[in-house]
Amino acid sequence: MRKIETQILRALSESEKSFWELLDENRDTVKEFMAAINNLFNNGLINVRENGKIYLTEEGLKRAGKGSLEFKSKVCCECEGKRVVFDGKFREVLENYIQIVRDRPMPDANFFQGYMREQDVIYRLALMHYYGDLDGKSFVLIGDDDLLSVALSLTGLPSRILVLDIDKRLGDYIERLNGKHGLNIEFQQYDVSNPLPKELIGAFDVFSSEPLETLSGLKAFLSRGVACLKNGGAGYIGLSTAEASLRKWKAVELMLLKMNCVITDIIRDFSKYGTSYETANYEMFTIKLEFPVTKNPGICWYKSSLFRFEAAGKPKPLIKPERHIAIKYIDWKDDVTNPFLYTSKTQL
Repeated sequence: MRKIETQILRALSESEKSFWELLDENRDTVKEFMAAINNLFNNGLINVRENGKIYLTEEGLKRAGKGSLEFKSKVCCECEGKRVVFDGKFREVLENYIQIVRDRPMPDANFFQGYMREQDVIYRLALMHYYGDLDGKSFVLIGDDDLLSVALSLTGLPSRILVLDIDKRLGDYIERLNGKHGLNIEFQQYDVSNPLPKELIGAFDVFSSEPLETLSGLKAFLSRGVACLKNGGAGYIGLSTAEASLRKWKAVELMLLKMNCVITDIIRDFSKYGTSYETANYEMFTIKLEFPVTKNPGICWYKSSLFRFEAAGKPKPLIKPERHIAIKYIDWKDDVTNPFLYTSKTQL
């Protein structure tokens, strides 16, 4: 039996669970999870009640391997496995941040947007502060629908904050926030497939991004971000397991090494994301299930693991800053979450 199927059976040995609760515990791609749970259902090892709860059949109970349930382990409740907690003025920043971003632009599926929970934005700041990557540092953010730039500015600690994003709506919104709340955030509309402006090369202490998770997208975002770093600069990127297989994780790690960067931390499931918005639905893959599923009650099953890395001297981007980059926007091999996989709009 495959690893992922065993994981599902063991989870159901503890108690009946909804599809969304099981997906929340998944550690592989959504595509692999879907194949595994459909296989378990078709082979009579699990079934579904009218209330949407999934349970083990008699045959499933036999296969579950109950002996391992006597050994208990779980992620730390206080830090949610992030290794860092925040206090002091970070709590004030969180309160202000929540109030300020309430009227943020809604996600646009054309740009594969969605934003992480507000507290996870502050957790990222806390980790940056822990590593000395916040006070007096210059930041470049490539893509910022999470509005990390706003939280950074509210601390008053960075020396410079520049957002590069393809979405003009975001630039207009940040400009309004600058005027209304006295923030100091720069914005340039920018597509990572285009050459990087010369004045940005080697100009920043810290790069942060939640990149597009196709291989070409990852290569583009990482190359542009690393090109912006000074000698010894630090980078923070998010990478999911929902869309990114181990093959892709390996590729990212190799890319960073080739760019003269060393990974210092990988913190699993550091940030959680909403997946269903009025303007973008990333849960359309449920039409591929072999059994009915109830509406997601608000479980943030899409998680991004946080990579922190440092340039071990001069950064060496894989793609030269002056070059254009061809990007594929949909990963047909790994991904089932992109809504355009289920519509006629597949030219992206």
